[in-house]
Amino acid sequence: MRNQVLIALVSLLFLTACQDQPYFQQSFTFKNNTWAKKNNPSFTVDIKDTTKAYNFILTLRTATSYAYSNAWIYLNSKSPNKEFAREPFEIKITDEKGRWLGKKTGSIVENRLVFRNRKLSKPGKYTFVFEQGITKKVLYDILDLGLEIEEVK
Repeated sequence: MRNQVLIALVSLLFLTACQDQPYFQQSFTFKNNTWAKKNNPSFTVDIKDTTKAYNFILTLRTATSYAYSNAWIYLNSKSPNKEFAREPFEIKITDEKGRWLGKKTGSIVENRLVFRNRKLSKPGKYTFVFEQGITKKVLYDILDLGLEIEEVK
């Protein structure tokens, strides 16, 4: 029995070690599960190879008590040559009937927004800053926001 458990653990470790790791992965946890307008999560990524395409994956985790069916977020980007861009986007959290669109586990709902096959123009450090775009000064029941970047194979 003991050997079977050891073999299972080693197999699991081997399987997870063989999976491709993201190029970049980081998350920001909101204190007291509140996202105030003045609190803007920021991620800095050093992109070395601009010949490759990347998938950018934004993950927003909310509590099931989150009061809205969506979240509007502004993405502010700064390139290595100091060019700025600002774009709004919507993460839908429930459908029109109030059903969860993301992955629900207990009282947590995880929604992902994927930007596929993006290429960046210059190598170097890019900074991505996220602002909440709802008209309220504070959003409650927002747990965390994550950014993952993976190379397209």
